[in-house]
Amino acid sequence: MLSNMCTSLILHKRITTTLAKAKELKKYVEPLVTRAKEDTTHNRRMAFSYLQDKEAIKILFGEVAEKVGNRPGGYTRIIKTGFRLGDNAEMCIIELVDFNELMLKDSKPVKKTTRRSRRGSGKTGEGATATAPDKADAGEEASSAKASPKAKAKAKEEEEVEATEQAPVAETPADEASDKAGDSTTEESSNSDEEKKGE
Repeated sequence: MLSNMCTSLILHKRITTTLAKAKELKKYVEPLVTRAKEDTTHNRRMAFSYLQDKEAIKILFGEVAEKVGNRPGGYTRIIKTGFRLGDNAEMCIIELVDFNELMLKDSKPVKKTTRRSRRGSGKTGEGATATAPDKADAGEEASSAKASPKAKAKAKEEEEVEATEQAPVAETPADEASDKAGDSTTEESSNSDEEKKGE
C-alpha cells in the first residue's frame, strides 16, 4: 500500500488520504527523495525495490531531484482537511513541498544572518569612546527607518506646522490694500459715532 501511495505522490505531486496513512507515507517517501539527489545505479535500484514502477523512478530521479536539490530535508507537507463523512476519519492532503506553486509565491527568500561576537572590536581609550556616539546615532536612524508609514507621515506634518509657525508671514500688496480699506471704514464709523453724540 505504501509503495502504491508513494508512486502516486511522485506522479501526481499531491494526494488526499487519511492522516495516519500520510504520516507513515512521509517516513517512507522522504528517504527515497534523499536518495534521488545522488543519481547512481545503486540508488536507482534501491528506489526501484521500494516503488516497483519505472515511470515513478524516472520522475523521482529527474524532475523531483532537480527541484529538491538544495533542500536539506522536509520534502513533503501534510495539510489537514477535516473529517470524512462516513467513518469520521481525519483526512489530509500530502504534497511535495517544491511543487506547490501557490505556497512558493507567498514565501519570500530567507536572508542568511551572519553571527556577531559579543566582544568589542578590541579598541581601548579614545577610539572606543569616539565610536560610542556614532553607534547611538546609527541606532536612532535604524529605529526611524523601522517606523511605520503612519508615524512618518505624522512626524512630517509636525515639521511642516513648526516651519509655518517659525516663518514670518510676508504681507502682499493686496493684504495691505485690504488693511487700509479696513482702517478707513473704522475711521468713518468712529466719526459718525462722534457726530451722533454731538447732536
